[in-house]
Amino acid sequence: MVKDERDILEVLKSELAFLEHGGYERSVDVPWKWTTTFRHSPSCINFNDPNRTHPCHECPLIDLVPPGARGEDVPCHHIPIGPRGETVSVMEREHDLPELEAALKNWLRANIQSLQRQRAEAA
Repeated sequence: MVKDERDILEVLKSELAFLEHGGYERSVDVPWKWTTTFRHSPSCINFNDPNRTHPCHECPLIDLVPPGARGEDVPCHHIPIGPRGETVSVMEREHDLPELEAALKNWLRANIQSLQRQRAEAA
């Protein structure tokens, strides 16, 4: 298997664009289906792949997962995104979808800006 070579900055921008254009909300044209943050978005290495062909450690998001959680079944759900460091998993369990998406958008914007700043300084 080949490691996902997408640029993390582009993955984060893609996730933000996905959220800003409707995100995880269900459509009136599509029957309800359970969705989960990152796994059901284009930023997931296994998006629309029911067999989960690629292991999560090949995804660029793995670098944002705390080291102790990288071996979990869905490691990206252990990324702290909430205002008090709540993980994706905690936000999905304890908050409604609008709160989760607002926290995720804020987290994405902050990380995108940070990466852009780091790259500009390195150039």
